[in-house]
Amino acid sequence: MSFRSSFAIAIKALRRHKLQTALTMLGMTIGVAAVLTMIALGAGAEAAIEQQVRAAGMNLIVVTAGNYKPKTEDDIGGVVDHQANLGSGDWGLGTANPRLGTGRRERSTPSLEPRVVLAAFHPENDPMEKHDHPIASQRLGDLEAGLGGAATLSADDAGAIRAIKGVQYVAEGVHQNAHVVAGARRWFTRLNGADQQLPLIRRAWSFERGRFFSAREQRNAAQVVVLGSVAARKLFDEADPVGQDLKIWNQPFRIIGVVTSTSWVVAPAAGDEQFDAVYVPFTTVHRLLNVSKLNDITITAASTGDVTRVAKDVTELLRARHGIDARRPDDFTVTTQARQALAKGGMRPEVARAVVGNVAGLEKVTLEQLAKTLDRASKTMTALLASIAGVSLLVGGIGIMNIMLLSVTERTREIGVRRAVGARARDVRRQFVAEAVTLSLAGGVAGVLLGVAASIGISGVLRWSTSISAGSVALSFGIAALVGIFFGWYPARQAARLDPIESLRYE
Repeated sequence: MSFRSSFAIAIKALRRHKLQTALTMLGMTIGVAAVLTMIALGAGAEAAIEQQVRAAGMNLIVVTAGNYKPKTEDDIGGVVDHQANLGSGDWGLGTANPRLGTGRRERSTPSLEPRVVLAAFHPENDPMEKHDHPIASQRLGDLEAGLGGAATLSADDAGAIRAIKGVQYVAEGVHQNAHVVAGARRWFTRLNGADQQLPLIRRAWSFERGRFFSAREQRNAAQVVVLGSVAARKLFDEADPVGQDLKIWNQPFRIIGVVTSTSWVVAPAAGDEQFDAVYVPFTTVHRLLNVSKLNDITITAASTGDVTRVAKDVTELLRARHGIDARRPDDFTVTTQARQALAKGGMRPEVARAVVGNVAGLEKVTLEQLAKTLDRASKTMTALLASIAGVSLLVGGIGIMNIMLLSVTERTREIGVRRAVGARARDVRRQFVAEAVTLSLAGGVAGVLLGVAASIGISGVLRWSTSISAGSVALSFGIAALVGIFFGWYPARQAARLDPIESLRYE
């Protein structure tokens, strides 16, 4: 008798006992659904953790205009004011950028005496300007935070950085504080003039609505704006703002998107600079404010292990472009995540710089340590979920064995008749194995459907990360077939060993 005939007979036999078959399949269905759901949860959790680590920006480098450092004691006990030593040698903080044509050219001279840092002249101080933005002395970034203190970073610098080997993405940045007006509502928030590649750098970002501005809109200095989720709620509550207009500096901007975070590492909060903020093309800020400087340039390295080298190459490139000789300090600051982590941990800034400068691949070492920790956590979680799924499958398999043994007892006379008309022991064994496998496969199909539905439901209701792949479905289905064969073999063997004469006498 062929396997095809065995399965046909098995299906007819199972149909005669529908309730018994359904209950047996239910155990297998639950077991397979548990396996698939556990695999989906485990893979989703692993992917989510990896995403969170990447969202933390381990390959991030930020170049900031100016070189603001705290006062530190030198080797002979004196106090050095590093702020007094800023500039590229072409102009100091108290003078305007001669390339902008807004002030006279002066040469900064090193001095150990503290001095008052004066804000450079900005064209938007002109009382005839049509904008309502704050004047230079009121803007965060001139006196308060130091951004813009050295107006030396430019879009050309960003273009040159893009050519450095190992650089993945580069985004120019111009930052201001601004009043954003939407109808009767007015919100004072952070305005970020950004590059269209910024969402590729901010891995934790996702768009609640709409999109980010395009390269074409950036080239054309279009008056389009993307709202951070916090700013969007302050201005529009829960309504969809995409397609509506608002005003910045009395200028109309069309809203094209709302950005938020899917990461617990970077969570939206009032007052932050990512989501309590609005984003416009940096070219638009340059056009409206009649400036050409950048406050910062954000860079990502293609490989985390190259962060230290890329940061060093960026420093050398900018010093050369800004004409800074070996005797003068940088007129910019290059910061990596590793340096920030060391500084936040209480290490003195100069020590942190020394560590970063002398430990090549520090970010790679940090990431490898994180990877090892995540790998151990992932293995623990996988073992736990596998144990739960294994128990479910074991229960389902025992259910199949019990039902098949009961079926052998109930069909003893049938087995005797089949043996009397010429069926061999292996034919009987094959038939009962086919019944067990049919039960398992049918339960497996139902279990796969239930597992997929459960995974989607968990992801939607509990907001847990799940990941269902074709491999996990195939694995669950294959396990169902193996369970059917394993737990069906013993009842099939018992049926095949029944004596035909005794079977015919069985009542």
